[in-house]
Amino acid sequence: MEIFSRIVTAAMLSVFVQNAIFDRAFGSNVAIYASRRNGTVIGFTLGITAMTTIASAISFLVDQALLPTEFGWLFMPLIYVAIISALYLAGLLLMWRVFPKLFRRIKKYVHLTIFNCTVIGALFLNSNFGSDIWSYIGYGFGTGIGFFLACFLLNIARNKLDSEKIPKVFRGYPIMLVYIGVISLAFYALAGYTVDF
Repeated sequence: MEIFSRIVTAAMLSVFVQNAIFDRAFGSNVAIYASRRNGTVIGFTLGITAMTTIASAISFLVDQALLPTEFGWLFMPLIYVAIISALYLAGLLLMWRVFPKLFRRIKKYVHLTIFNCTVIGALFLNSNFGSDIWSYIGYGFGTGIGFFLACFLLNIARNKLDSEKIPKVFRGYPIMLVYIGVISLAFYALAGYTVDF
């Protein structure tokens, strides 16, 4: 039981410390936009989690074929964008055919969920850190969960950050960026914490 609790602690710590928004500022604009309403937080994070997980599994196959070659790394940005675009089109077609009501409601937000630097950043970081398909899938899924936690923290802080106590010039987007910076520094303090197995 103690080993299980240490594994859970290490996993939660890595989700917070290696967070795409708080560690690398990937997708912070999308997170600020998604955190405006509770419903959009869930929808955006489900879309991003699905996209990063599926795209990471596909990019593993491409990485295995192209990265060992001499100039394979030159084509990776174009290939990652092609993978994301193909998944975007397949997802839109599937939703249009199977869930037409849902498609009409979310079609204007889907491109924000899929085409952002959180998704493309997850694919690039996978190629640096991943070694097998499970690490690729795990990193993609963890990126989506980390994005959810970041959006949740932005969502719960939004009411306090829009209060009258904050100077008018800082309200809205500027105070959100300051808040993200402060949270990022707090999570960097956790980076020194290690779990010994």
